[in-house]
Amino acid sequence: MSETVKKVVLAYSGGLDTSVILRWLRDAYGCQVVTFTADLGQGEELDEARSKAEMLGIKEIFVEDLREEFVRDYVFPMFRANAIYEGTYLLGTAIARPLIAKRQIEIAAEVGADAVAHGATGKGNDQVRFELVYYALNPGIKIIAPWREWDLDSRAKLIEYAENNQIPIPKDSEGEAPYSMDANLLHVSYEGKALEDPWREPSESMYTRSVSPEAAPDQPTAVEIEFAAGDPVAVDGKKLSPAELLAVLNTLGGDNGIGREDIVENRFVGMKSRGVYETPGGTILFKARRAMESITLDRAAMHLKDEMMPRYAETVYNGFWFSPEREMMQAAIDKASEKVTGTVRLKLYKGNVMVTGRKSPVSLYSEETATFESDQVFDQRDSEGFIKLNALRLRLARMIGD
Repeated sequence: MSETVKKVVLAYSGGLDTSVILRWLRDAYGCQVVTFTADLGQGEELDEARSKAEMLGIKEIFVEDLREEFVRDYVFPMFRANAIYEGTYLLGTAIARPLIAKRQIEIAAEVGADAVAHGATGKGNDQVRFELVYYALNPGIKIIAPWREWDLDSRAKLIEYAENNQIPIPKDSEGEAPYSMDANLLHVSYEGKALEDPWREPSESMYTRSVSPEAAPDQPTAVEIEFAAGDPVAVDGKKLSPAELLAVLNTLGGDNGIGREDIVENRFVGMKSRGVYETPGGTILFKARRAMESITLDRAAMHLKDEMMPRYAETVYNGFWFSPEREMMQAAIDKASEKVTGTVRLKLYKGNVMVTGRKSPVSLYSEETATFESDQVFDQRDSEGFIKLNALRLRLARMIGD
């Protein structure tokens, strides 16, 4: 390789791809490799990643539980924005990448590495998300993206390389699932291979976090979520940490067939991509937050926040978490969230999330004003002047036009 690299920190999962990358980095660059594996709630046994890295001769291995930081500092701030990409995607993969990349850069500084590496392909969004964070936090860092450099452009070549270099191949690599999968505490995504045909229905056996709506219980599940200053803090009266709370909602949602989405989305790199997602807890939380905002946010503040949402969602999707525009929008969103406090009651039933009640100590809802019965608060005669003033420009335009 043209550039000299002494030490590189690799985002390492322990799977076939990153295990091949680990060996390839040493072959191609002759450098020392440090592995970093993040526990974001993917549900895998991460000790296996450590053992495999040790077996492959790695001396510096980082395996870290980042679940609480992930939900508290990334998922919850994003949910304050009600961010949803292209009307359906709750950004489960996009929001995980900034934390992984940030910790990689921190570890690189700790161990004196001059490079970082990832296993994202040259066609996907993740390469952008990782590398924008790398450059934002360390402008001079060397980035190695093997999928853009090597000639191992097929699964068969990866397996051959692994066999030739005594790299253990996961038992399911030869007869692997007909899709790729990525998971964290917010969601599970499935894409590629059999799912590349947007007309092909996903197999029911694919799903790991939810039963089908048809198989969900015939009786609804009631749940109450309490919010404080914009973030959920309790479920059914029990105070929970951010990661604990999302895990509880995942279980409730999954048991009731909630949170499945089949999407064709526009990738940042330009192509359309079909993905299937399971976001049970996030789907419940999204619906609950909107209900909480409905009685605690001023109308103009709510509408302005809604106008910002598509831009915020696209910013996160494209990988610009550590950007001035996201931080500016976040400041406004967090300000609007200060009064989003109270409790929302929901009913979960066969894939549906239905709001059945909401209350708040700082509610802007006035039953005395809103009632259709007689009241002493609202003079209905005031509406005549209000309507005429708002109709003035329309009347003038019609009169002039005629």
